[in-house]
Amino acid sequence: MNSCVLLAEIIQEPQLRYTSDNLAVTEMLVQFPNSQKPEEPPATLKVVGWGNLATEIQQNYHQGDRVIIAGRLGMHTVERQEGFKEKRAELTVQQIQSVGSGSFTTSPAPAVTETLPPPPVNVPSYEPPRSTPTPVATPVNVSPQVNTYEPTTKPSSYQPAEEPDPDDIPF
Repeated sequence: MNSCVLLAEIIQEPQLRYTSDNLAVTEMLVQFPNSQKPEEPPATLKVVGWGNLATEIQQNYHQGDRVIIAGRLGMHTVERQEGFKEKRAELTVQQIQSVGSGSFTTSPAPAVTETLPPPPVNVPSYEPPRSTPTPVATPVNVSPQVNTYEPTTKPSSYQPAEEPDPDDIPF
């Protein structure tokens, strides 16, 4: 199954258009940080939404918004003006959720003070009744089996195997 989830920032305002069959399509560009090499610029990706989701994206999401996008990743071939073909990645949105606005620059989080309600007083608690184990009756006229095995030779002092050193494990 082809599934991709990204935390991204919208860098191009979503553009809504309609197909000849009157189906809504929204296209936008997003960027996400390149975690492999932070000195490189963020990667960009074209994102496409269809139908009711396309109109929702166009109405509720704007340039600068940070979003979590889940969808299907696809590759499309594009004919360039220079005369050659180029492959481009495109994400077809299945779900989108806002996580705030702003770029991916790291800044300290604001201090949050939370006021908790007082604990409840004299609230009866309910514990479900616990089941008690029932003894298993042995069948009639069957005697229990007794282990009669006795080793002929007793092992000498037991030496556990030496633990391997985790630094010596080949990769």
